[in-house]
Amino acid sequence: MAHTVSARSGSAEGSTKPFVRIITAVATLGALLFGYDTGVISGALPFMTLGPERGGLGLTPVTEGIVTSSLVFGAAFGAVFGGRLSDWHGRRRNILTLAVVFFIGALGTALAPNIETMVLFRIVLGLAVGGASATVPMFIAELAPAHRRAQLVTHNELMIVTGQLVAYTSNAAIANFWPSDEAWRYMLGLATIPAVLLWFGMLFLPESPRWYATKGRFDEALVVLGKIREPAEAERELAEIRRCAPDAGQAHRKEWTNLRTPWIRRLVIIGAVLGISVQLTGVNTIMYFAPTILQTTGLGTEASITASIANGVVSVVATFIGISLLGRIGRRPIIITGQVGVTISLALLGVCFLLPESTFRSFAVMAFMLIFLFFMQSMIATVWWLMMAEMFPLRFRGFAMGIAIFAQWISNGTVALTFPMLISALGGNTFFILALINSATIVFLTKFLPETGGKTLEELEEQFQATSPPPSK
Repeated sequence: MAHTVSARSGSAEGSTKPFVRIITAVATLGALLFGYDTGVISGALPFMTLGPERGGLGLTPVTEGIVTSSLVFGAAFGAVFGGRLSDWHGRRRNILTLAVVFFIGALGTALAPNIETMVLFRIVLGLAVGGASATVPMFIAELAPAHRRAQLVTHNELMIVTGQLVAYTSNAAIANFWPSDEAWRYMLGLATIPAVLLWFGMLFLPESPRWYATKGRFDEALVVLGKIREPAEAERELAEIRRCAPDAGQAHRKEWTNLRTPWIRRLVIIGAVLGISVQLTGVNTIMYFAPTILQTTGLGTEASITASIANGVVSVVATFIGISLLGRIGRRPIIITGQVGVTISLALLGVCFLLPESTFRSFAVMAFMLIFLFFMQSMIATVWWLMMAEMFPLRFRGFAMGIAIFAQWISNGTVALTFPMLISALGGNTFFILALINSATIVFLTKFLPETGGKTLEELEEQFQATSPPPSK
């Protein structure tokens, strides 16, 4: 099998048409919005904590956590419903709808007159973020050829961290050069621009050929494959897709029944636990609350917001490095190595908070935050999104991804909700707790994580089914 795949990948090396890159660039505007909307809150929070008389919303540590986590909990349900809608109505149509929801959510948060309205529109925005997180990488994976799948799907993560970098940079620019008590409104409102671009761009893209196959529309699947592959390659790929497509058109009527199948259930459980473990690294405590953390070390508001740009720069550079590693090393060793690096970084970050308050401590905390982000973005986040798009069977891929990403967002929301209170009560000891949790994650990954590199999506499905233990009698 390995020799066959290698030869197949090699023969396909020159057969991918440039249109695939255009599809990836447009679709990952959804990931850019995902990154921007999750990152922008870090710079907006210090202004939103001001009283209403000064243009803020008067946030307390509790309401700060609620406002931040409301998007994340919305994203959890957006992932589930987005995954199901993409199975029922198509990946392309779902992304078009999500672009509209992104626009409404961004505009609503920018104009919110009080905390209640802010939370409502953060939930709306979260539905779009979650839907995009479940749909965009799947859409790209189903259009990408096997030998380019890792490179193209990981553009999703690259665009997420790019969106976060854009958020940090625009936050700093607004805070320093266009300061006002309502600066947070401009920060949040900027997200309407890529939402419009995503909607217009998706109008010109095709549907996933694999989604067409799940509906028995093989002629339309071949037409799409003809736009992104050479003719012989398109015919061969359609034949592979047909092997896994029978009965797929009825999958949406028995989604939960699929979980009774042992090998499918095992993959979904691994995906869900992996999603939870990604968030329990504490990555979003840094992405959402970097200025808040730095303020506890003694830095001022504007300085803390500006320093957060380094988080975005390191995340983007690390993602490029992660993409290059995927061309040389398997998914499994990369993510396990990253988990070890993250655990050590969290422990050292906790140690920094034991130092007396000083400029040195501020810079030490910042340095270990950046080291943490390097391991996280280059080795864990990049691989995780890719594996979510690869692991699950065609007949209910959107639904299964929705479950796994739902678990990821719920744990994300739990961390976002509790972190302001934990950091206020426990200070740097919070990072020791996260380090302990991540030590257990290393054991889980070593024992259960499969390897998904080097095969087509159909070959992976056949492999997982063949290697599944027989059902117990």
